[in-house]
Amino acid sequence: MPQAVPPGWIQTDHALTRTVQRSDFVDALAFTVELGGLAENADHHPDIAIRGYRSVEISLSTHSAGNRVTEKDFALAQQINGLSEDAIRLTHNDLRRRFSA
Repeated sequence: MPQAVPPGWIQTDHALTRTVQRSDFVDALAFTVELGGLAENADHHPDIAIRGYRSVEISLSTHSAGNRVTEKDFALAQQINGLSEDAIRLTHNDLRRRFSA
């Protein structure tokens, strides 16, 4: 039975994709850092790009499966959707402090 595409994501033949708008560049970086933690823990690494200083473009596909969408992609997309705004805010604040030093 086919998986339901998580809210906010688009499925093509070769990837699940999503663009997330953040408030500014540091917030986009903070979101990306938190997303990176999820990806590293899942040992499943997406393509990520920050465009226009606050748009985070995410593309999920399973490289070992011939760049197709698999259960791993759906699972990571769901985890990304569930990222905590509180955790992102803490990372954002930490980055602001680090960049101001």
